[in-house]
Amino acid sequence: MDSFAFIIHPVDPKRDVSRKFPFLGRTLSEKQIDFFSTFFPPVYISEINGITSKATGKEIKGWFIACPFTPRRMMELREQRVYRKIIQTGRVAEKLGANILGLGAFTSVVGDSGVTIANALDVPVTTGDSYTVALAVQAIRDAAKVMDIKMQDATVAVVGATGTIGRVCAELLAGEAARVLLVARDEKKLEVLRDRLKLHARSELQISTSMDVLSEAKLILTVTSAVHDVIKPEHLLPGSVVCDVARPRDVSAMVAAVRDDILVIDGGMVDVPGPVDFHFNFGFPEGKAYACMAETMALALEGRFEDYTVGKDITLARVQEITTIAEKHGFRLSGFRSFEKEVTEAQIETVKRNARKMRRA
Repeated sequence: MDSFAFIIHPVDPKRDVSRKFPFLGRTLSEKQIDFFSTFFPPVYISEINGITSKATGKEIKGWFIACPFTPRRMMELREQRVYRKIIQTGRVAEKLGANILGLGAFTSVVGDSGVTIANALDVPVTTGDSYTVALAVQAIRDAAKVMDIKMQDATVAVVGATGTIGRVCAELLAGEAARVLLVARDEKKLEVLRDRLKLHARSELQISTSMDVLSEAKLILTVTSAVHDVIKPEHLLPGSVVCDVARPRDVSAMVAAVRDDILVIDGGMVDVPGPVDFHFNFGFPEGKAYACMAETMALALEGRFEDYTVGKDITLARVQEITTIAEKHGFRLSGFRSFEKEVTEAQIETVKRNARKMRRA
C-alpha cells in the first residue's frame, strides 16, 4: 500500500502539546515549552487510515510525525539547527516506509522552503503550498459570494504578499479583482512584485507596508510568517471578509470578540475522500484536513512520488495541476470555519446585518 507522512509541530504551544501530552501541556508554561522543545526528539503521533480515491478506489495510509520546535523557537535558533531537527523528523518517515513526506506549518517556510530538507532526505518532499494557494483563493471567492461582494468590483488585500504563498495568491487575484493591495514589510520586494504583476494584471495595484490600508479592502487574504497576530479589530472595514491562511494566525482573537460585523474564515479546510481516521485530534472535525496535508495525500493517491512543491517559486501551472489531481481523487473545499468553529448561515446573516448597521451609523 502506498503511503505518506506529514510533519506537524506545536503552533499554539500549550494547546498543541496538550493534545498529545495532556500533563505537560497543563504543567509547562509557553516559555518552558519553547525552551524544552530545543532538546526534545521527534515524536511519532499516529497512523492515518481510510483515505480512498473516489476516482480509482485506491487506498493509502499515512502517519503524523511531530517536529518538537515551536514557531518562536524556529525563528530564534540558527537556520542550520532547525534544518537538522526537521531532517531528523523526516528520517522517522523514511523508517516508517513513507513514499512521500509533507511539511506542515513553519517546517514548510523556514529557510529555503523545503529545498535543503528535500536534498537531505531519500523520501520525496512537498510543502503543500500549491494546493494551499488554490484553496485559499477559492475560499475568498466563496466567502465573497455569501457576503454579496462582487470580486470584479472589490478591493482585495493580500497580507504577506511577497511570501511564497502570498505572491501566487496575489497573481491569481490580480486577474479577478478591481483593485489589489499588496501588503508586506519590505517595500523593495513589494515594488518588484507590483511591477511583475503589472505585466498581466487587470487590477489596479497598490503597495503598502502598513496594516492601516486594510480599512480600504472588502476582501483580505492573509498569509504571513509572523509568530504573533498582525491584524487587529481597528484595521477592518464593516462587512469585510478575512481569510486567514497563516499558522500561527495572523488575525487577532480580538477581531472575533469585538467585531461581529466581520467574517473571519480559516483558509484551506478540505474534505478528505474515504472513511479517514487520523487517530489524532489536530483541531479539525472528523474527515477534514488542511490543504497542505491534502496535497501530500493527493500526490500519494496519484502515485506522484517526487519533490513536488519545494522552494520559494511556486508556478501557476503547478497550482492548477495539483488542483486537478486533488479534485480527481475527491478532495473538496469544505465549509467555512472561524477560530476552529463552524461558521453557520445564521452567523453569516448576522455579520451582514451588523455590517449594514455599522455603515448606517
